[in-house]
Amino acid sequence: MTATLITGISELVTCDPSQGDGSPLGIVRDAALVIEGERVAWVGEALRAPAADACVDLGGHAVIPGFVDSHTHLVFAGERSVEWAARMAGEPYTGGGIATTVAATRAASPEELREHTRALVAQMHAQGTTTIEIKSGYGLDVAHEARILEVAREFTDETTFLGAHVVPPEYAHDREAYVDLVCGEMLQACAPLSRWIDVFCDTGAFDEAETRRVLSAGVKMGLGVRLHGNQLEAGPGVRIAVEFGAASVDHCNHLSDDDIDALAASDVVATLLPGADFSTRAPYADGRRLLDAGVTVAIATDCNPGSAYVTSMPLCIAVAVRDMGLTPAEALYAATRGGAQALRRDDIGSLSVGVSADFAVLDAPSHLHLAYRPGSSLVAQTWRRGARV
Repeated sequence: MTATLITGISELVTCDPSQGDGSPLGIVRDAALVIEGERVAWVGEALRAPAADACVDLGGHAVIPGFVDSHTHLVFAGERSVEWAARMAGEPYTGGGIATTVAATRAASPEELREHTRALVAQMHAQGTTTIEIKSGYGLDVAHEARILEVAREFTDETTFLGAHVVPPEYAHDREAYVDLVCGEMLQACAPLSRWIDVFCDTGAFDEAETRRVLSAGVKMGLGVRLHGNQLEAGPGVRIAVEFGAASVDHCNHLSDDDIDALAASDVVATLLPGADFSTRAPYADGRRLLDAGVTVAIATDCNPGSAYVTSMPLCIAVAVRDMGLTPAEALYAATRGGAQALRRDDIGSLSVGVSADFAVLDAPSHLHLAYRPGSSLVAQTWRRGARV
């Protein structure tokens, strides 16, 4: 197997505290790493690097683990810029919201969905993201939910069934029948295409009883649990996530002291979505409060056409630092190792021996520039599974 030495690294962020300076970021200065196949074979100071078959000299750039975007809705058609503009102008908007995207997505061909998703994934790769979770939720019937997941699986193994996103217009007067469909025929069609099940448990979406029913059905089908919770107001989302042993509860804008304590006592990751809060002018989730309580925090884009048409994890890092109370180091950890934990993965989100060789090369000497220079194109190269993307 060919070994490639990546050297000339001014600052290597490993997200492995056993490396380098011993901090959570495990920073190694004047560093190098060796790749064999798709995996990292060696990490350390460049002066101690072993011989390799090939060498890539980065000339003093910083290297970080590839971003792990653990919450996206990438498979959709259409856009909702008019809705967004009305919201920014402070005007009431009655254009249909998610239902608008559902209609456009149902009308799109599989190839149209595939090409649009491919373009968004390319944008993410160009900005340093190497692992992406993709949810359904814009089909809201059996055939279209399954089709969304079939497309999603062409781009990631981290697929999530979100039939319980909202109740579609055709079931507006019979919610129970829609929940029956989600827990029955829709789940049967979508479970083989999914690793996870998710529910939007919040005002205007699904209540506690409906959420429990859908999650229980998914667990019986062998799916792991994720949850949209506590975004629009305080509610039962965190409590349900902890009870079900969810990998992650996402948004977390409105948390009680009991919610914080429950998360801190569990292994449920609190995934913050800075792009959604930024794009909707919502109150920002209090990341500082979560971290100070000992909760594991992740950052993701929530890329979707309505509330967060964002593909940039660097932008999310900058917003998390400015408006959620995270330090630059905490935000980078949340966007890499934290995202991996939100997906229950230990082979991504860090750079240590044996993990996937997923990393981003920054056009900067330090990871600090990610938050220091928001909006700049700082990712010079992205490597995934040992090859440059």
